[in-house]
Amino acid sequence: MAEYEFREMYVPRGVTRQEAQRLLTDHAEYGHWELDRVRRYPDGSRKVRLRRRIIRQVRATW
Repeated sequence: MAEYEFREMYVPRGVTRQEAQRLLTDHAEYGHWELDRVRRYPDGSRKVRLRRRIIRQVRATW
Protein backbone atom coordinates (compact mmCIF):
# COMPACT_ATOMS: atom_id res chain seq x y z
CA MET A 1 0.00 0.00 0.00
CA ALA A 2 1.27 3.44 -0.86
CA GLU A 3 2.34 5.85 1.87
CA TYR A 4 1.70 9.57 1.54
CA GLU A 5 2.79 12.70 3.31
CA PHE A 6 0.30 15.52 3.63
CA ARG A 7 0.49 19.30 3.70
CA GLU A 8 -2.35 21.59 4.64
CA MET A 9 -2.66 25.10 3.29
CA TYR A 10 -5.05 27.89 4.12
CA VAL A 11 -6.10 30.19 1.27
CA PRO A 12 -7.70 33.39 2.61
CA ARG A 13 -10.91 34.76 1.18
CA GLY A 14 -9.30 37.68 -0.67
CA VAL A 15 -7.35 35.35 -2.97
CA THR A 16 -8.91 34.99 -6.41
CA ARG A 17 -9.54 31.64 -8.02
CA GLN A 18 -6.78 32.22 -10.58
CA GLU A 19 -4.23 33.10 -7.87
CA ALA A 20 -5.15 29.99 -5.87
CA GLN A 21 -4.85 27.87 -9.03
CA ARG A 22 -1.40 29.32 -9.74
CA LEU A 23 -0.28 28.63 -6.17
CA LEU A 24 -1.45 25.01 -6.29
CA THR A 25 0.04 24.50 -9.76
CA ASP A 26 3.43 25.68 -8.51
CA HIS A 27 3.29 23.20 -5.63
CA ALA A 28 2.31 20.43 -8.03
CA GLU A 29 5.07 21.16 -10.56
CA TYR A 30 7.98 21.89 -8.27
CA GLY A 31 7.15 19.92 -5.15
CA HIS A 32 5.39 16.93 -6.76
CA TRP A 33 2.25 17.48 -4.69
CA GLU A 34 -1.22 16.50 -5.81
CA LEU A 35 -4.58 17.79 -4.64
CA ASP A 36 -6.19 15.59 -2.02
CA ARG A 37 -9.04 17.66 -0.56
CA VAL A 38 -10.47 21.18 -0.72
CA ARG A 39 -12.87 22.60 1.82
CA ARG A 40 -14.58 25.91 1.15
CA TYR A 41 -15.98 27.94 4.00
CA PRO A 42 -18.98 30.31 3.86
CA ASP A 43 -16.71 33.37 4.10
CA GLY A 44 -14.94 32.35 0.85
CA SER A 45 -11.72 31.01 2.38
CA ARG A 46 -10.41 27.58 1.50
CA LYS A 47 -8.52 24.88 3.34
CA VAL A 48 -6.53 22.73 0.93
CA ARG A 49 -4.84 19.43 1.67
CA LEU A 50 -2.10 18.26 -0.67
CA ARG A 51 -0.42 14.88 -0.71
CA ARG A 52 2.62 13.27 -2.26
CA ARG A 53 3.79 9.74 -2.32
CA ILE A 54 6.67 8.68 -0.08
CA ILE A 55 9.16 6.63 -2.08
CA ARG A 56 11.30 4.42 0.11
CA GLN A 57 14.59 3.17 -1.23
CA VAL A 58 15.42 -0.46 -0.79
CA ARG A 59 18.78 -1.03 0.85
CA ALA A 60 21.32 -2.69 -1.42
CA THR A 61 22.34 -6.11 -0.17
CA TRP A 62 25.57 -6.88 -2.00
